[in-house]
Amino acid sequence: MTSTDISVSDAALEQLRHVSTATLTTQLFKRGLRNVFLQGVAPLVKPAVGAPNLVGPAFTLRNIPAREDLDHVGVFQDPDHPQRKAVETAPPGSVLVQDCRGDRTVASTGSILTTRLKVRGVAGMVSDGCVRDSGTIGDIGLPLFCAGASAPLNLAKHHAVDMNVPIACGGVAVYPGDIVVGDVDGVVIVPRHLAEEVARDATEQELLEEFIAGRVAAGSVLRGTYPPNEETLAAYAEWRAKRN
Repeated sequence: MTSTDISVSDAALEQLRHVSTATLTTQLFKRGLRNVFLQGVAPLVKPAVGAPNLVGPAFTLRNIPAREDLDHVGVFQDPDHPQRKAVETAPPGSVLVQDCRGDRTVASTGSILTTRLKVRGVAGMVSDGCVRDSGTIGDIGLPLFCAGASAPLNLAKHHAVDMNVPIACGGVAVYPGDIVVGDVDGVVIVPRHLAEEVARDATEQELLEEFIAGRVAAGSVLRGTYPPNEETLAAYAEWRAKRN
């Protein structure tokens, strides 16, 4: 059984849309996973306050360094060019994740390909490279996380070779079907087999932290409050019961 054969419920995906990547890194740390947050990758457009996270299974695209005799504009005449094929193949609801080796000197997508992803119902795109047409892409409405903006086309540095294989993005291993979660801080990769329990425990953690934050704002000292002692946990249980 591959990771993509493991089902993730709609309820868990919905929970992941409303917990922070900070909370997710804590939950994954508790499970022994320390390298889950993509480095050098940020939202191209800062999400509005309260907006749901980008969430979806990873559909990956691997790039290697370009070679001048192979990577010329004529290759785009082939509809099965891996970059174009990935845009046409990534399933609705998935997140296209590109391994660009952290190269910030060229683009990994532009406005036309981004529009096609949006029209096809792809949830978003993540790249540890840059994008071109950044101003236009910002108006398309597709959640996009990347390393910034750069005008030169991808062929100057990238040769797209494989789709839906394990890749590295932002220094993190990404396997096809892993759950991608992006918020204002950046992107976390949640291994698919952990998604259900992480979603559940992250939701509970944020509820507890909401209670703790209220106590701290009201003047409580950290000792016994954060982390909570038995007295604080008992008060939280009472608060939670009344809230429900």
